[in-house]
Amino acid sequence: MEHGLLAKSSRIEVVDALRGFAVMAIMLLHNIEHFNFYDFPTPSSEFMQAMDKGVWETLFFLFSGKAYAIFSLLFGFSFFIQYNNQAKKGKDFRLRFLWRLFLLFIIGCFNGAFFPGDILVLYAIIGVVLVLVCKWSDRAVLITAIILMLQPLELGKFFYAMMNPDYVPAAGIWRIHSQRMYPFLSQPDFWAMVKSNLWDGQLFSLLWAWGYGRFFQTASLFLLGMLIGRKQLFVNLSEHRVFWMRTLVIGAICFVPLYFITASLPDMIPNKAMLTPMNTVVSSFRNFSFMCVLVAGFVFLWQQVSTHKVLHGLVPYGKMSLTNYLTQSIIGSFVYFGYGLSLYDDLCTTASFGVGILLFILQLGFCHWWLSRYKQGPFEGAWRRATWIGAK
Repeated sequence: MEHGLLAKSSRIEVVDALRGFAVMAIMLLHNIEHFNFYDFPTPSSEFMQAMDKGVWETLFFLFSGKAYAIFSLLFGFSFFIQYNNQAKKGKDFRLRFLWRLFLLFIIGCFNGAFFPGDILVLYAIIGVVLVLVCKWSDRAVLITAIILMLQPLELGKFFYAMMNPDYVPAAGIWRIHSQRMYPFLSQPDFWAMVKSNLWDGQLFSLLWAWGYGRFFQTASLFLLGMLIGRKQLFVNLSEHRVFWMRTLVIGAICFVPLYFITASLPDMIPNKAMLTPMNTVVSSFRNFSFMCVLVAGFVFLWQQVSTHKVLHGLVPYGKMSLTNYLTQSIIGSFVYFGYGLSLYDDLCTTASFGVGILLFILQLGFCHWWLSRYKQGPFEGAWRRATWIGAK
């Protein structure tokens, strides 16, 4: 199955800009979280306490679970572009993509050595689903994506707990690994931290993702991203204005009740064994609906003369998203963890937000400088060359 794309450009810049926006948002969240090292200084005053709370709640409301969702959506979209380009040449990209996922797993382990919250290993595992469904019809892919978004495992847990009122689920295994991991984040021994992050840190990240529905949601977003590619919804945006308007309106309409339902769930479902899985289901749809608002809103702003130039400045940042994602982990861990500057106990949420903004500005400037001299970012280029090693 081949799908036509505009031949005049090998890249779709709105996608690069949107990916840059997602990576920027992820970095800001990681900074205020101290890169998963939740240790903070005592606020110096009530004013700073209010500031910290405001920054934290605002960023989490806007980006938590949404920036990652955008990044996941675009991962599926990128797979389609690569798969379709090879199909036009009469080549099957599936085995090459599996090799590419293996390389991503290695890259994720490198990233995980610094940041115990890496998502690249998760992507490398779940990305296999794209290989399995890439020849399915649009209808079959959409139905599968909807089923995955419904969190079937969590719904199963909910109904099991409902039918067995005395059932008490075991505590998440990820908690054990997080407790083992945290002491090494504050210690000055770099290699001990790396060893801990590569084992307990990665298990913590993957088991947390499994326990909170990220496996199913990520797979669903991958498939939806592939469908967006098939339907060329990021190409000739003016032709798809109705689709993006519907996405914006429906996403906003769905988000409002889902937001209030999430807040009311503890009162509606007192049984924790039922509450936890249902909260995962509702939160998954809440974040997805707000992600739709962000993506559609971004698409409309991209087409406005007054905002296009500003958003276009994110294109280099998105083109080097892998480089930016990896370097933010390296720099962030050095800033906050014990082996580096050890500022986890000195920088409050507001100050950490400032660090995130500064790091974004520096990375953005570097991206513009680098891409004025080279076609790809350093990590992107290395990943691409390794992907096509041995190819004729």
